[in-house]
Amino acid sequence: MTSHRPYLLRALYEWIADNGMTPHILVDARQPGVRVPAHAVKDGRIVLNIADRAVGRLEMDNDSVRFSARFGGVSQSVLVPVGAVLAIYARETGQGMALPEEIGGSAEPHAEAEDSAPALHAVDDGDDGEGPDDPPGGDGPSEPRRGHLRVVK
Repeated sequence: MTSHRPYLLRALYEWIADNGMTPHILVDARQPGVRVPAHAVKDGRIVLNIADRAVGRLEMDNDSVRFSARFGGVSQSVLVPVGAVLAIYARETGQGMALPEEIGGSAEPHAEAEDSAPALHAVDDGDDGEGPDDPPGGDGPSEPRRGHLRVVK
């Protein structure tokens, strides 16, 4: 059977967008084939705002998520293989899902501890003023925002 990850990703994206929230994805930037701005990667991960208003030409198929976005005022093409997407969630509420690994771990080609998912307990939303979700004029909260993802077993 084909992977269920791209179907979950598209369904959750639609659910988040239909509820007027801002979909963000957490990406393992160390995975092969990931093309994201290197300056925005922290600890091998990056959070990307994939809302329609933040990106151009968003395409999500069974293999990858592709779009163009502005980082630090410079438009760049982004390519994220579906296997590199660790989670999708709504920025405003933190509701979403840590995507399950493929059976046999094929979605994670590099070796890590099996319990790496609990690192999603507190995800920084990556809003460092360099991403596609920057508000016009730089008007943002004065304190850093913290993610609300929690792994439920």
